[in-house]
Amino acid sequence: MSKITPRALSFIPLKEDTLNRETWRVFQIMAGFEQLSHIKPSVSIFGSARTPVDHPDYRLTEEIAELLSNSGFSIVSGGGPGIMEAANKGGHRGKSQSIGLNIELPREQHSNPYQDISLSFKHFFSRKVMFVKYATAYVVMPGGFGTLNSST
Repeated sequence: MSKITPRALSFIPLKEDTLNRETWRVFQIMAGFEQLSHIKPSVSIFGSARTPVDHPDYRLTEEIAELLSNSGFSIVSGGGPGIMEAANKGGHRGKSQSIGLNIELPREQHSNPYQDISLSFKHFFSRKVMFVKYATAYVVMPGGFGTLNSST
């Protein structure tokens, strides 16, 4: 059996760049809370960024989002193309707000034009927090597991 010594309980110092990165992550989450605090109730819709506009899943997502928006739910999506765009488009057409939670990636995502509120995130973790913080329900369309499963 090992003994716990005072030395074993000491903290490992963080490197300054790690501390700064973590601090900014917290501030980004706090800023997101501030901007989205009024969107309750909301529904987060997940789906593939690669679904074409003429695909049945795209049209179905648009329809679901518009119905939910007209029922008083703000629509939250990833803010990019494909299913995310369909969700924002349907939400934008409805009575409630359409929110896009964009992630800054080097080659992947561009923002769609159907967002009443558009937030950009550098870290997947911060973005994930925003997807769940105010959501009353979730809709996961085909291919919508990337954000749920991405590394932080």
